[in-house]
Amino acid sequence: MAHLPIGLGRLDTLDVRTSAHLLASVREATLAGDVPPRPPRVVIGESWTRALSSGVDPDNGRRGAPLSTDEIEQRRQATALGAVLPVLRDGLVPVAEAAWHIMVVTDTEGRVLWRDGSVAVRRSADRLGFTEGASWAEDMVGTNAIGTALVTRTPLQVHSAEHFVRSHHGWTCAAAPLHDPRDGRLLGVVDISGPAATVHPATLSLVSAVARVAEGELRAGHWAAVERLRSIAAPLLARIEGQALAVDRNGWTAAVTGMAPTHRVALPVSVRAGQVWLPSLGLCALEPLPGGWLIRVNGRERPPAASRVVLDLSRPRDCVVTVSGPAGGWAQRLSPRHAELLFVLAVHRSGRTAAQLAADLFGDPSRAVTVRAELSRLRRNLAGVLAHRPYRFAEGVDVELVRPPRPLDLLPHSVAPAVLAARH
Repeated sequence: MAHLPIGLGRLDTLDVRTSAHLLASVREATLAGDVPPRPPRVVIGESWTRALSSGVDPDNGRRGAPLSTDEIEQRRQATALGAVLPVLRDGLVPVAEAAWHIMVVTDTEGRVLWRDGSVAVRRSADRLGFTEGASWAEDMVGTNAIGTALVTRTPLQVHSAEHFVRSHHGWTCAAAPLHDPRDGRLLGVVDISGPAATVHPATLSLVSAVARVAEGELRAGHWAAVERLRSIAAPLLARIEGQALAVDRNGWTAAVTGMAPTHRVALPVSVRAGQVWLPSLGLCALEPLPGGWLIRVNGRERPPAASRVVLDLSRPRDCVVTVSGPAGGWAQRLSPRHAELLFVLAVHRSGRTAAQLAADLFGDPSRAVTVRAELSRLRRNLAGVLAHRPYRFAEGVDVELVRPPRPLDLLPHSVAPAVLAARH
């Protein structure tokens, strides 16, 4: 596999409308293992490397079978993105049609669920296999705004020969990820694609802004659901002696009695009624409520100490920490930032100061306040697992770090210096 020089310059400082020839020269030289006239952008170079290692054909990509009509409809019904589709259409389709572009919404696998916009461009997209039900993930079609944004979890514009597959060089695309505000989970991306000659420098900003508006709509719906749960739970909690709280299915607190309010409770990946150990609360009894859970806290027992932690980073889009001890096991999905923090602490078992962690994550030791705030949230969820002064995993806790098979797949969304060093 060719080594990609990705840290010596940036193509995003060029006028992309006049740089197609240079981009093609950079791509050809880089994929051939030669020194390019100018290095690709870091995000593009890393994506080309992933595409090469995945065996994607640089000329034609992979043509997997699209989903059937029934499968597309099932995925549409299963995702929260359908609730914000009107917002995405209102904000982007008129612009897409005027600019001879199309708007595309995909799920987390890069499967195209909705497509709208210019009829002429949709016909051109059909010839590329860019249709509803098709996979536009990196391991299928290489570097593109949709698939690469799914990996990096950041807004991205890919122009002309920055696309890994040669047949896509006549296109430009700008995509922004969409997240579920209830748990930070990636839902998919929204994208605008069209002829490379019609690229506009404001397209990425527009797509990103509309994506944030859509997430705001999801957030408003979430808090309305929490308020409905509060109206149900408040009379019930008023009759309970001791400590108890009502939370929605993602752990957001709707009502509480007998204890200090907490913003959110970290629930296990799999929640069921009955006795459960929550590291932040100890042994609890869970009872189902419409839209959530009633948690009765056994305040007389201290949370038992954890004896083992497994930090599983082997699946880039689904990082999970599993904590086990005398009272049983508990697992939770991690946000990208918390995955970075726990990775660094798992590597540096002797501990890191806040300034050291700030350098590890941001390349800037002065951002220690940000690190302390994130670790405060983590320690509330992982009581007895994390210690401080310096920050580290507690003594006596056996920590297992599970990395992905390919180093390049280690937290691919991350630009933290510590992760970049471990990845390369």
